[in-house]
Amino acid sequence: MNFLQTKIGFQILVILSFISMMTFGQDKYTQIIRGVVLDKSTSLPLPGANIVLLSSEPLRGTTTDEKGAFRLEKVPVGRQNIRVSFMGYKEQVLSNLIVTTGKEPLLTIEMEEIVMQVGEVEIRSDSRKDLPVNEMAVISARSFTIEETERYAGSVGDPSRMASSFAGVSTLSDQQNEIVIRGNSPMGLLWRMDGIDIPNPNHFASIGTTGGGISMINNNTLSNSDFFTGAFPAEYGDALSGVFDLKMRSGNNQNYEYTAQVGFNGLEAGAEGPISRKKGSSFLLNYRYSMLVLVDQIIGTEALSVSAVPYYHDLSFKLNFPDKKYGKFSITGIGGISGINENESGKDTSEWSSSYQGSDYMFGSRMGTLIASHTFLLSPACLSNGR
Repeated sequence: MNFLQTKIGFQILVILSFISMMTFGQDKYTQIIRGVVLDKSTSLPLPGANIVLLSSEPLRGTTTDEKGAFRLEKVPVGRQNIRVSFMGYKEQVLSNLIVTTGKEPLLTIEMEEIVMQVGEVEIRSDSRKDLPVNEMAVISARSFTIEETERYAGSVGDPSRMASSFAGVSTLSDQQNEIVIRGNSPMGLLWRMDGIDIPNPNHFASIGTTGGGISMINNNTLSNSDFFTGAFPAEYGDALSGVFDLKMRSGNNQNYEYTAQVGFNGLEAGAEGPISRKKGSSFLLNYRYSMLVLVDQIIGTEALSVSAVPYYHDLSFKLNFPDKKYGKFSITGIGGISGINENESGKDTSEWSSSYQGSDYMFGSRMGTLIASHTFLLSPACLSNGR
C-alpha cells in the first residue's frame, strides 16, 4: 500500500467518523411539549387523558394530571404528530407540530364529548321553502391556528389576509387587508379579543374601516381562534358581515423564553415566563417595530425609491393568574401607533410623486385597548343541576 492509498483511506475514515458524529448530534436535540386538555363545552380540565407521540419507536406518551396538564419529554426536534384520547371524548390528532430547541410548545387542547344515540325518533312535516336544502349552510364558522396564518400564501402572519383564501371571502386590494364576505360591506366585520369587542386592530386604518395596511395582531401571541362568515350566535350582536373571535395565548408558566424575529412585518422581540411557578401565573409580551424605518436609517430613502417611509410600532401582552378557588383572571392589552408623512411643497414640480401635488400631508392612526377577564368555573354539581 503506497502513500496515496493510505492518505485516501485516512480521509474516508475521517468523513465516516464526521457523519456518525453528526447523526449522533442530531439525535441529542430534543424538546419538551407541555399543555392542558380541557372539555370544549365547560372548559373544565380532563385528568387522565392519554397523549401519545406518533412515529416514535417505541411509542412514547404521558397522561394529564388532576389539572388537565401534561408534560411530554425528550421529543425530537422537527415536525411531530400527537394523538390525544380520553374515554367518552372524540380522539384528536395534532399533525405537523413544529418542535424547536429554542421554545417549548404550549398546547391548549379542547376535546368534544361523544354523544351516544340510544334511540331514534322520526318526525315528518311539510317542507319549508324558507330553509336551505344544505343543512351545513347555517354553520358558516371555522377555527384556525397559528400555523395556518403562516402557511397560507400571502398571509404574512395576518388573520385577515389568511381568511381571504376561504370560500366566499375576497379582499378590496393588496394594499389593505379589509375583506369582503359574501358581497357584504367590509365595515360589517367585527373584531373580538378574549371575548370582548375591540376597535380596528390594524395600522394605517381610516375612520369607520375594519382593516388597514398592516395588522397589529401578532400571530406569535395567538391561540386557537374562530372566524365566522354568517349565522352568528347571539353574543355577536354587532356583526353584519363576519367575526374574528381571537384569543391570545397564555405565556409559559414554567420557564422563561425570549424570541426575536425579522421579517416583512417588522423587527419583533418577545418574552414570556412565569410570574409565580407555584400558582401557575404567567406573562406574555411582544413588541414590533417598522422594518422600513430601520432600512431607511441605514441606506436612506433614496435607495428605497419611495417618497415617504411608513412608520409603525405595536405592543401586545397578556397576564394570566389562574386560581383553584376563584377561577382564572387575566389582563390582555394590545395597541399601536402608525403614520406616514410626505413633504411635497418644498420640491420642484418635476419631483412631485403623489396625487397631493405641491402639498404636504400626514396620515396616521392610533389604537389601544385593555381587557380584564375573570372566568369563574362552577362546580360539576352546579353544572349538572343547571345553576
